[in-house]
Amino acid sequence: MNFETYPFEKLNTLLQDITPNKVYNALSLTIGEPQFATPQFILDALNDHAILLNKYPKTAGEAVLREAMLTYNKARFGLTLDNSQIIPTFGTREVLFNFPQFLLHDVKDPVMVFPNPFYQIYEGAAKACRAEVIYLNLNASNDFQPAIDEVALSRADFVILNSPNNPTSSVMLMDELKQWVNLALKHDFVLMNDECYADLYLDEPLPSLLNASIEVGNTTFKNILVINSVSKRSSAPGLRSGFIAGDAEILKNYMVYRTYVGCASPLPLQHAAAVAWADQEHVAGFREKYKKNFAVAKEVLGVDAPKATFYIWLKVEDEIAFTTTLYREYNLKVIPGSFLGREGEGKGYIRLALVYEAELTKEALQRIALLINR
Repeated sequence: MNFETYPFEKLNTLLQDITPNKVYNALSLTIGEPQFATPQFILDALNDHAILLNKYPKTAGEAVLREAMLTYNKARFGLTLDNSQIIPTFGTREVLFNFPQFLLHDVKDPVMVFPNPFYQIYEGAAKACRAEVIYLNLNASNDFQPAIDEVALSRADFVILNSPNNPTSSVMLMDELKQWVNLALKHDFVLMNDECYADLYLDEPLPSLLNASIEVGNTTFKNILVINSVSKRSSAPGLRSGFIAGDAEILKNYMVYRTYVGCASPLPLQHAAAVAWADQEHVAGFREKYKKNFAVAKEVLGVDAPKATFYIWLKVEDEIAFTTTLYREYNLKVIPGSFLGREGEGKGYIRLALVYEAELTKEALQRIALLINR
């Protein structure tokens, strides 16, 4: 398989011959990895259950984890799901890579559709499936919302949305999500929303695609799926805890497939993830940290905060020149937008991940302001 080089590897290659200015301490706003400590109650649960490393975990997930995920969906979205409508997963990256292979295995000439720019695992999955890709281009002309082309969508087998969006921070609200559910039913494609940033809203809670499905009367979630993760919401990416939820008919067969994949989460991690999913209070604390960071961004760069995520999609004249100069002169790494897109999308932007405490965030953004204002 001929996979595209990952964006962070491209960045390393771009910067490898540049000596950064040592007057500044090294900082990086590249990776969407929260730099806040994982809450102590999650660590305690991990430690308390370390003895369970002597047991094999179930592929289907332990009851304690499933119940916690169901509790989360009820508390956060008002969704009453049952065990047939949810599967615990080893984070969401593995789902995004292997679910399309499961879904499209018996489809002749499969077609996948996803936003552009995008989280690169979408593309990797498409390559693994030998699927044709149709891009939903996100740019300023469409307010970074996936444009609807029903002629193209009539050919789709699997469509991935990503709201709140990485890297652009755009958000699809209920009306837009309902429209996409209706399209999935009309054209009979499977529709998944990657909702890993859904809890990192700054003001009003955002709906799930499953809420939109219920709103249009699709209460069984036919053709509709979502994925989510504790990585961002709980500052616990090392737990590798996620889930896929929605259409029970699809998930029943996907569960059989997963028994062969061998990606069951170790029992101590499942117990730690269970307490993380079941608790909503600690997430509010992290949201406050991101609010502070966006307030700093408004102060330093004059940019408005998005509705969700911890990303800034910053317009610059030349994203490659900006990235290399920023590293050379100010010892700060960012990701060029063109590394995250195809066919010219992402050009003229850089992505900033505001994942530090406000003080470090301000220091990093001030360096960017120095370059912009030269």
